[in-house]
Amino acid sequence: MDFQHDARTVLTLDAGGTTFTFGALRGGQPVVASRTHPSRADDLAACLAGIETGFREVWSECGGAAAISFAFPGPSDYPNGVIGDLGNLPAFRGGVPLGPLLADRFGVPVFINNDGDLFTYGEAIGGLLPEVNAALAAAGSPKRFRNLFGITLGTGFGAGLVVDGKLFLGDNAAGTEIFAVRHRRHRESFAEEGVAIRAVRRVYAEVAGLAPADAPEPKEIFEIAKGLRPGHGAAAQEAFRQLGEAAGDALANALTLVDALVVVGGGLGGAAPLILPSLVTELNAPLTALDGRSVMRTALRAFNLEDPAEWTVFLQGDVHQLPVPGTDRTVPYDALKRTGVGLSRLGTSEATALGAYAFALARLDA
Repeated sequence: MDFQHDARTVLTLDAGGTTFTFGALRGGQPVVASRTHPSRADDLAACLAGIETGFREVWSECGGAAAISFAFPGPSDYPNGVIGDLGNLPAFRGGVPLGPLLADRFGVPVFINNDGDLFTYGEAIGGLLPEVNAALAAAGSPKRFRNLFGITLGTGFGAGLVVDGKLFLGDNAAGTEIFAVRHRRHRESFAEEGVAIRAVRRVYAEVAGLAPADAPEPKEIFEIAKGLRPGHGAAAQEAFRQLGEAAGDALANALTLVDALVVVGGGLGGAAPLILPSLVTELNAPLTALDGRSVMRTALRAFNLEDPAEWTVFLQGDVHQLPVPGTDRTVPYDALKRTGVGLSRLGTSEATALGAYAFALARLDA
């Protein structure tokens, strides 16, 4: 997709529980200064009016647009533009056809998707995936990645999947809901309880002997772990280690099925130096057969792409030239089945906006 030279404009929205931020992209780049309005999450009429006002302001400044495309929380029927019962936007309880409403108001196609999906799509077309493939080519490796699994670490635990350049949505617009796989340590619970802001604070409080309400915010816990502010350093490091462990366990389940490169984004991405080591260790940790044999957790060896030494081995692979029996020909064989886990190259919000833009162009062209 040559989105960088596309002259069409697409309006975008970053929908949060307290604020909505509106923008527009052309050629994959912002063309207006973003503007923010309160979400009015508990008043449907006010919320919808604010969404329309925000888009009209950007529309006017751009001189129109070919489409509107944005991420919105779920559960939702994304293909039909219907928003379902949202925890942080209670005004939408019972279902609201937001996409058709905006299409009627603006007279252009409206596309709505999950933020984890659009984040991954943006990184697949303009972020980590093309960067890794370019590096493999420069290293002389025959290996190329065509699939990307993305996760977002923040208030919740989100995910998305791009398969051979196409965004995977699922039959019910409920694909890659990774938050709901089992928690590694608490089998009766779900992974998001160990992979979110609340998990960092909870584990810190448990190890430090504090009441949960007295735990610092994750940014402060990160600074404690790095020795930049006073606090319980061991508890801070353990909080992020456990988050990486839980995320790695959930990812292992996903990679067993999809076999893809992995990109990490979200508000907790800044703590990656404390998260990625345990995440990758968990991906590579073996399982044990009932007869005592050690079995790989996945068919892939995982590499931390933010670690220079691991990056080098990842690029090199294990390439051999194998003779074709009965001929004088050889064929290359890379014996190292692998995946890499790397951070967002675009930034989470930027990748999500690019994903929304590119998704709209692809649907318009189709």
